[in-house]
Amino acid sequence: MTISPSALEQPTRAAPLPPHDRRSSIVDAVLPLILEQGGGVTSRQLAEAAGVAEGTIFRAFGDKKSLLKAAVSRYLDPEPLLTELAAIDPGWPLEQKIRSILAALRRRFDGVFRVMSTLSEEDRPTPASLREDIERLVAAALAPDSASLRWSPAQIAQFARLLAFSSSFPLLTTGSEFSDEDLADFVLHGILCSPDLSTTRDPHAR
Repeated sequence: MTISPSALEQPTRAAPLPPHDRRSSIVDAVLPLILEQGGGVTSRQLAEAAGVAEGTIFRAFGDKKSLLKAAVSRYLDPEPLLTELAAIDPGWPLEQKIRSILAALRRRFDGVFRVMSTLSEEDRPTPASLREDIERLVAAALAPDSASLRWSPAQIAQFARLLAFSSSFPLLTTGSEFSDEDLADFVLHGILCSPDLSTTRDPHAR
């Protein structure tokens, strides 16, 4: 059988994704945009971010609100945070571990505030409580330093969680933003000068 050159040149169309996979790929694609712009994002912007036609968004989710709800539910999955905390090496220096713990928690809370703001109060899901998991993972990371700590790893986990939450809450942080290094310094040294600190640190110095 002879195959014509024109037949060889015709591209093969990829098989369409199953509906569940198509929805999942759209959610993955639009999450960064939702985190950046919040609920004010338009359906056209969402479609452009996903690389699909605007009509595809409506066929897959019905409306923008349903897509936002799906994105919020995806973002509230606790596994990425828990995986990041579990990856903190107990052998790292204490300051590095505290900074990494705070950074992971702040990214989580900052993202939760951003995605939750896309929905009305009655549509917002309730995030799962991660308190016990956070305490367990922080305790594992800080175990080698326990003898030199004034507080138990579980208590330090709560301090870190409260600091991360409050420093990520938009209404509390306007005009008084702190870096991960600032908060790690506060957790490690408090507000009093210590003999091993030669100068008083300016919390706003960078």
